[in-house]
Amino acid sequence: MHTSELVNNLKPSETLAAAAKARELRSKGIDVLEFTVGEPDFITPQHIREAAKVAMDAGHTRYTAATGIAELKQAICDAFKRDHGVSYKSSEVTISNGAKHCLHNVLVACCEPGDEVIIPTPYWVSYSALVELAGAKPVLVETKEKDGFCLSPEQFRKAITPKTRLMMLNSPSNPTGGVYPVDMLEGLAKVAVEKDLIVLSDEIYDKLIYSGHTFRSFASFGEEVKKRTIIVNGVSKAYAMTGWRIGWTLAPENVSSAINKLQSQQTSNPCSVSQYAALAALNGPQECVAEMCDEFAKRRDYVSGRLRAIPGLSFAEPGGAFYIFFNVSSYFGKPVGGGEPVTNATDFCTALLERAHVALVSGDAFGTPGYVRLSFAASMESLTRGLDAIEKFLK
Repeated sequence: MHTSELVNNLKPSETLAAAAKARELRSKGIDVLEFTVGEPDFITPQHIREAAKVAMDAGHTRYTAATGIAELKQAICDAFKRDHGVSYKSSEVTISNGAKHCLHNVLVACCEPGDEVIIPTPYWVSYSALVELAGAKPVLVETKEKDGFCLSPEQFRKAITPKTRLMMLNSPSNPTGGVYPVDMLEGLAKVAVEKDLIVLSDEIYDKLIYSGHTFRSFASFGEEVKKRTIIVNGVSKAYAMTGWRIGWTLAPENVSSAINKLQSQQTSNPCSVSQYAALAALNGPQECVAEMCDEFAKRRDYVSGRLRAIPGLSFAEPGGAFYIFFNVSSYFGKPVGGGEPVTNATDFCTALLERAHVALVSGDAFGTPGYVRLSFAASMESLTRGLDAIEKFLK
């Protein structure tokens, strides 16, 4: 059977591929220390799980509105006002099956074939693929470790062409954990207004911020910026609800209307029970988020200290999320792990998995050769064993 060239040319998700390789070794009885997948290792908090049970028992197991229940839309507006001081109406909210679904919705709703979408590198692996699926062209702009992997306003301005439709921004970042400084975000916002461009701001890690860093939503820089901003967020990371698949967009009403029309043809509705669980997450006690963030901060400090002590590695200190993205290129051409020399980050990750049984994700997948990503959403015991193995591998 013939399949479309569009899909044939797509590359599978590298993060999921790395996790699959680790599972394959594990199925052979090998003890693999896996730091590939970006999801909290905590169970969803109890009050959220209980809300899902109550919703099921109350019969909330049928179709909802295609774009989500009214109560959850209002809770999203209330939470955004509470957390970021910016007001949205329920008509500007679309609830979808996770943030990845939201991103695809936005790109399809806003981009025409041939449009250009600016993506700072390193970037989350699905960004460029989703742009291509929308018929648009990803324009990758390299950022540097010394700048915290942040796109400067000058770089943004320089990358703009008559075909530029929007820019994708992710702070805190996957894969770097970087948090954009407020003044740099403000500079990007001024360029967006001046050039009348849309900014798609992926803020899924907004509640996982560490001491010394400040999160600022892109929509909070004034009404002219808000009119050009589309926010993507969800409950996956902050509330340990990755499997529940609830994300949302906050966008100007005409954009939300377009997304709603698209989603009504894609899916009948986001999971009904998950929506009621998300409602409990947003409206319920927030101490669980702070507790998870505190634990991630301890792990961040531990992992950073261990990697900093290994000669030849470098990284930008992560200010949020639960990743550290470090440069391993000084080991290229060397026989690490007692085997043949490696020549790139993908070879490095393969050798590390096969020889030391530690699974990381290559920076090649994120558009930044020479680097690898480690997710510290894992127990301290696993992180300790993993870093011991990495240190031994590099010696």
